[in-house]
Amino acid sequence: MTLLTFKAIHIIGFVAWFAGLFYLPRLLVYHIEALDLEQPERDVICSQLTIMEERLFRLIMNPAMILTLIGGIAMLIVESTYLSMGWMHVKLTLVLLLVIYHHYNIPLMRKLKMGHKPMSSVKMRLFNEIPTLLLVAIVLLAVLKDGMSLGKLAGILLSLIIVLGGLTFLYKRWRARKREDG
Repeated sequence: MTLLTFKAIHIIGFVAWFAGLFYLPRLLVYHIEALDLEQPERDVICSQLTIMEERLFRLIMNPAMILTLIGGIAMLIVESTYLSMGWMHVKLTLVLLLVIYHHYNIPLMRKLKMGHKPMSSVKMRLFNEIPTLLLVAIVLLAVLKDGMSLGKLAGILLSLIIVLGGLTFLYKRWRARKREDG
């Protein structure tokens, strides 16, 4: 297989993986909020969300993560000079953080399945933004390579954190007002 074949495998894998990384924490937000509902609605919704979370994680996210890693490792084997490039070291560190994030969802799902809130829905909404930050950083590094300084990358990510945090805060206030009004 060629470098381009492995790159295609890598891209297909990470697109599917990120779809799951974006969707699973959203399901966890809904699950946390469903725990505040009255019975029997609470049990019905929580049961359905548990099924959705487990299937998403096991049937989509895990295979997609493995495909991403296989494609990426294969590219590094075929084009080993990538390993001598500074941007690749940063990218691999970010990918490791992404794998940790991926697996950190397991205990969150377990706690919710048992009916315990691992964190507030607002904190989960913020937790939900971590893949966005990692995606932006990884794509910028992969596209711009050594043209992206760490300072510039940090500035972009900090700006994005401020924007996402601000939007989360505004959404929380909007929901509180909506509850008060009706």
